[in-house]
Order: sequence, then structure tokens, then C-alpha cells
Amino acid sequence: MDPVRNPYAPGAGQRPPELAGRDKQLTAFDIVLERVARGRPERSVMLTGLRGVGKTVLLNQLRSAAVSHGWGTGKIEARPDQDLRRPLASALHMAARALAKAHRNPERVDDFLGILKAFALRATAGKSMRERWQPGIDVPAVTGRADSGDIEIDLVELLMEAAALAGDIGVGIAIFIDEMQDLGPADISAICGACHELSQDAAPLIVVGAGLPHLPAMLSASKSCSERLFGYHRIDRLDREAADQALIAPAEREDVKFSDEALEALYRKADGYPYFVQAYGKATWDQAPATPITAEDVAVAAPTAEEELAVGFFGSRYERATPAEREYMRAMADLAGDDGPVSTAAVARELGRKPASLSPARDGLIKKGLIYSAERGTIGFTVPHFGRYLRSV
Repeated sequence: MDPVRNPYAPGAGQRPPELAGRDKQLTAFDIVLERVARGRPERSVMLTGLRGVGKTVLLNQLRSAAVSHGWGTGKIEARPDQDLRRPLASALHMAARALAKAHRNPERVDDFLGILKAFALRATAGKSMRERWQPGIDVPAVTGRADSGDIEIDLVELLMEAAALAGDIGVGIAIFIDEMQDLGPADISAICGACHELSQDAAPLIVVGAGLPHLPAMLSASKSCSERLFGYHRIDRLDREAADQALIAPAEREDVKFSDEALEALYRKADGYPYFVQAYGKATWDQAPATPITAEDVAVAAPTAEEELAVGFFGSRYERATPAEREYMRAMADLAGDDGPVSTAAVARELGRKPASLSPARDGLIKKGLIYSAERGTIGFTVPHFGRYLRSV
């Protein structure tokens, strides 16, 4: 098979050639966009799931849907070492620039940009001139709104102003936040508070977040009403029909077919995880001599796919862990199988240690995004099949 024509695309956040199995989420989001545009109250949206299930791909697709409705949009990738104010200012600046093209009152847009600039400047307030960050907003800062320095107050005021700007022209604003579990507690609390105010006023602005499975617990710990503030979508592995579609549709566009046995073998290997579907599909295409692709082709290609996953998907994460953290994860793998969850007490017993003495390793792994706290006293791997990988190294 011609590798140049290979349609499959395993990559971080890279859109697959066929976005299969996500019609439910896409349809639900279209309804949210229409309701908000008509002044109906609607909740912001949260996507949760393990790594490799396509949260970032879906987040980007939802953003494309908002753009197609004429909305202003901006996107953030949260980082543990950065607070919300600066990246959010950049995202809202992008959204405002998109709306400015359709807005009939340039002065109204400039007023909002002045408020946004004042909000942004608080990110480095009190620092030396050399350390201060200057947002690329070519209007004077407008003081008195969204510049108190308290992120909970400022975020409510800023997002209400942004919503009013979008409402002037009958559209909305959507802010997309990837890796949302990496936001700090104060920023999470501020987002919850702002979304509460926005929904109460039926304001045309929503937040669309994506994060690991413990994101709902983080939101709930921040605000007790968070379970009612957001529409949650758990993004999981693809069922057999959707996984087959993800493989068949791109191949048919290249006049290539799979045998039924090949599709069965590929589903067993990938276990329905979208990233793995692409990885095994790509390797199998490159190894297959001709169409139709057979189960024998899958068997020949599987070691190549697994080697690439071991280096790029699993190994790069494993290398980030300290020796103590690796020991902790290996104990998890022995107890939990591929993914978990497993109790922290069981890990301590497996290692012959007191639970308190293992807290630094556990907390370090959570901060690095390698494990998550599924519920109180339990943990699981954030990466599918990571336990299987650990037992092989």
C-alpha cells in the first residue's frame, strides 16, 4: 500500500480523517448554540475522559461549530504553572476581534477591549517594568470594571461585558479550555461563579472545558452547585460500529477495503480507543501489500504500532516520573490491571509502606497528569492500557 496515501493520523489533538462516534455530543452542542442565541438559558459544557479518547479533537470540532454559527471564540490550554488571567485575556481578545467584523459600533468594541486590557494588566501588576506583560490591545485600559485583582469578581464582570458585546449582534461567545484539570483552585472557583451568573442572566457566553475524569470532582469541590452549572459529557472508547467506521470511511475514499477479520483484529488491538485506532490503522496500511487488508496484515503490523505507542504515547509519560513514582505506578499496574481504579491503601500494602509515606509520589503523579483520583481513596491511570505497558518494561 502507498504510504503517501495513508489516511490515518495518530497525533495529539489531530483530527482523524473520520470523526466517528461523536454525533451525540455534536448534536447536543448545536442545540446549546441555538438556545443561547435565542436568549434561552443554557449550561456551559464539560468533556471528561482518559487521554487518547479524543477530547481535544472534539473540543476543536465544537469550536468549529461555534464559528460556523457566527460566534466569537477563543481557546486556552491550561497549565499548572500559569494562572487563568493572562491566557483568558488572549482568548477573549481573539473572540472580540472576530465579533468586531460584524459589530456596527466600533466604539462599543473599543470600550470592551479597554476593559479587557485592564483585566489583563492585573496579571503582572506590582512587578517591575521588565517583567510586566503588555497585551496586544491597541486601546487605553478602562479602569473600574474587571480590574479589582480578585479573579472571582473580575471574571464575572469581564464575561458579562463580553456577553453583552456578543448580544449586541445576536450571537454568542464560547471560551474553550483544554486540560482544565490543570487550573488552580481559585481559577476553577472563579469559572464556576462566572458560569453561575451567566446562566442566571441567560447571557450569550458559555465555557466549554475538557479534562481528565476527575474534573467533575474538582468543580464540585469548588462550588457545591457545579453539578447543575455544567452539562457533562463523558468521552469514552468507541463501540465496534464507530471504530469500524473510523477505519472504513477513510480507506474507501482511497479505494481500499478491509476484510471483516481484519476489522475484528483491529478492534481487539485498539480496544476502541480513538488514538489506538489511528495508530494501528496507520501501521496496518503501511504493512499491507494490497487491498483488501487482511487479519494477517494486522498481525504483521501490530508490533510496529505497539513499538511506536511504547515510545511516543506511553514511554514519554513514563520518563517524566521519578523512581519513586515509577515504583508506585508499577504497584498500581500489578493490582489494577490495565487502567484501574485501585485503592491507595492496596498500593501501600503492595509496597509494604504506610499510605502517608507514599503521598509525595501519588501527588507528584497526579500533578504530572499520569494518574487521577477516581474517588476518595482510589486512583487510576489517565492513559488507557498504561498498566499493560508498565508490566512490559
